[in-house]
Amino acid sequence: MTSELTQAADATSRKARSVVALAGGVGAARFLKGLMQVHPQDDLCAIVNTGDDANFYGVQVCPDLDIITYTLSGQINRTHGYGLEGDRFDLLQTLEELGHDTWFRLGDRDYANCLHRTLQRQAGKSLREVAASLTEAFGLDIELLPMSEAPCPTFIELNDGRRMHFENYLIQERSPAGVRAIDLSAAQQARPGDGVLEALEQAQSILICPSNPAVSIGPILAIPGIREAIAASGAPVVAVSPIIAGAPVKGPAHHLLPALGVPVSALGVAQLYQDWVDGFVLDNLDAALVPEIEALGIKTAVCETLMSKPGVDSQLAKTALALAASLRKSTT
Repeated sequence: MTSELTQAADATSRKARSVVALAGGVGAARFLKGLMQVHPQDDLCAIVNTGDDANFYGVQVCPDLDIITYTLSGQINRTHGYGLEGDRFDLLQTLEELGHDTWFRLGDRDYANCLHRTLQRQAGKSLREVAASLTEAFGLDIELLPMSEAPCPTFIELNDGRRMHFENYLIQERSPAGVRAIDLSAAQQARPGDGVLEALEQAQSILICPSNPAVSIGPILAIPGIREAIAASGAPVVAVSPIIAGAPVKGPAHHLLPALGVPVSALGVAQLYQDWVDGFVLDNLDAALVPEIEALGIKTAVCETLMSKPGVDSQLAKTALALAASLRKSTT
């Protein structure tokens, strides 16, 4: 990684990227890594969920932006799916010895990146500029656009009356069942991030990563203007199902989707997306659902979507791009 962390990219101008993805979480990071293998990196843009962002130990942590950056650069901790491979935890160990609660595990180098973000933000840099400085530092040409510059915390409301930030729900509470509601009101009052609407306007294909529909894609769509920009773009919109054979690959979607009244299935996700998605990629194990999904007016493609073996991520990306290309041809 280069040491030029303070050299942020110019946020006032941008190269148009033909492929724009909506992204958040581990599934999105793996899919984007496959996408980078089959499409020029400098022609890719991801609009990234910031509903998980929070302050820990005095620094601004952006989990989805960092997971994506670390994964695409090949430096992700593969065991956990977050953090940096080989990172040490001396800082947290010292804090714990001093009596601090350290349930949010942030490694030393990970902390340094978040401290860089915090210092740059205090110096007047936008979140977009900081994201660009970090992708550049990690040797990446993909553009990562935060969904908003404003804080947009996602809160989870449980049946027992408790209300908590998503990170507390996910990590501290270990994603319990009994979710009553998902509060996206902060996102609903925010503005799209710098460059987000412009990216959607210029897109030739819009891909929805296999991310949690409730707390990764949902917050992005909740921001006023983004859903309208997707509809106005004219680009085909293709989603990849994050559900395989009735279960999420990773994360608590099986506890969150019911709070939206959505069945935990590829069909349920397609129904949730049906008003604004043109194409849908689902796993071979869910091939029997194709007639019901296509009855919604959504064109489908079926392939292996579990990105646990080499080559699956790139083949999945090829399938999504091919489906988008076929939809683009059919509308011209």
